[in-house]
Amino acid sequence: MPRWRALPEELDPQVREFTEQLRRLVERSGLSISAVADRTGYSKTSWERYLNGRLLSPRGAAEALAEVTGTDVGHLSTMWELAERAWSRSELRHDVTLEAMRVARARAALGEFGPPPAARAGAGAREQGALRSEPLCREPRPPDPRPPDRPDRPDRQGRQDRQEGVAEGVRAAPLMPQAPAAQGQAPRPPVPRAPVPPDYRASAIPAPAQGPPRRRVGLFVTGVVGALLVVAAAVLLLGTGDRGADGGTAAVTPSASTVANLPAGVKCAGADCAGKDPEAMGCGGARATTAGSATVGSSYVEVRYSAVCGAAWGRITRAAVGDAVRISARAQGSAPARTESGRVVRDADGYTPMVAVAAPGQATACATLAAGTQGCTVPRTASPGTAG
Repeated sequence: MPRWRALPEELDPQVREFTEQLRRLVERSGLSISAVADRTGYSKTSWERYLNGRLLSPRGAAEALAEVTGTDVGHLSTMWELAERAWSRSELRHDVTLEAMRVARARAALGEFGPPPAARAGAGAREQGALRSEPLCREPRPPDPRPPDRPDRPDRQGRQDRQEGVAEGVRAAPLMPQAPAAQGQAPRPPVPRAPVPPDYRASAIPAPAQGPPRRRVGLFVTGVVGALLVVAAAVLLLGTGDRGADGGTAAVTPSASTVANLPAGVKCAGADCAGKDPEAMGCGGARATTAGSATVGSSYVEVRYSAVCGAAWGRITRAAVGDAVRISARAQGSAPARTESGRVVRDADGYTPMVAVAAPGQATACATLAAGTQGCTVPRTASPGTAG
């Protein structure tokens, strides 16, 4: 059975109780400290520190000892938590004590090289008085409602006397040297100055410097001219639109709010769709109908119209490589006529880019086959023709 050393007297009672419980578990098991170290995974030196009260054991070490000795792990963990809190408090007190000792030693060491205590006290009083009498920056203190000649405030009265003396000195000294009077002219009488309050250093905060009036006016005029130039440039840019071949103004691009109100997947509307791929812009598929058609040779050509996009395009099916299709939109008002073309490069069909139209009957699709046969569509309201 191991022979334990006496626990330190300064050990906290809860830490002492927990350490004694660990000792009892080791004694009941009949194991040596070396055997406990082998079975728990913690070194022999660590267990000697734990069992002698020099160090609080970790939770894992306590739980491992409980498993080795067949003790309830939960009860031992509860005792460990109480001991851990007490150990933390003890360490905090120890740190505070060490800090106080270091501060005391530092003060003692500095006192050996400093002035005598009386001189230090006098210097501290002078510095404190100077700080009280000369505030750096504070709000003006409201006047004291009590009479100024009360004998119970000698320090305040002396401070007011000193401040009034400084104020008198400031009033007596001229701010700028006066030019000597010319011969034959009487000297100008001194201009009376307003009295300076006692707390003039705290209240007289210099205002930020301002430029001369002419410079401020010049800056204002420059800013106004620059704003007018920006407005004029914006008007010129907004008033200039794209021109067609006949000099008229092309159709206006739909606003951002119009595009935002389009169905999901549709990316353009009206003139914004001109020259773009109908499939990529989401105008094809179920959103398009056939506005006109014709059979050209063995191929089928049609006008595809999308009311959502406000655009039409030509499509040819049952075609051969090299067959071409063209979509034409008639001029409407200021909008010029537009034409887009496409060619079959693979498979057996092809289509053109879109042209902007307001109605399905405003566009016509024509096909030119590689064999030389040509033909154009007719509106769906009439009978579709057949071109040979």
